[in-house]
Amino acid sequence: MTYSFQMDERLGIRLPVLNESWNQYTVQTQESILSEWETIRGKIPDRIKELEHHINEKQEQLNIEEDFERSCQLNSDIAELASIINDLWIWYRLNNQVTEKSHQ
Repeated sequence: MTYSFQMDERLGIRLPVLNESWNQYTVQTQESILSEWETIRGKIPDRIKELEHHINEKQEQLNIEEDFERSCQLNSDIAELASIINDLWIWYRLNNQVTEKSHQ
């Protein structure tokens, strides 16, 4: 049973890629996956702050922009950054836990 963490360029973080269902991994493997995920997860708030900074910069540009097409592009950029932040919060809030195997 294998797994990996692959870089998601849009989100700017590595995401887990599980090749099996969660319950098929051993408890030790689940713990290993969760340990690595917690390290990555801990960086999400910093990534969100970085994106919020970019949104603020684009909003400042938008406030003084007079060209309609450029204004539309800035709005689109802001919407995309907000979408990324939303997706990062979803990943951040995932409730991950080890599944105890029943002793049979």
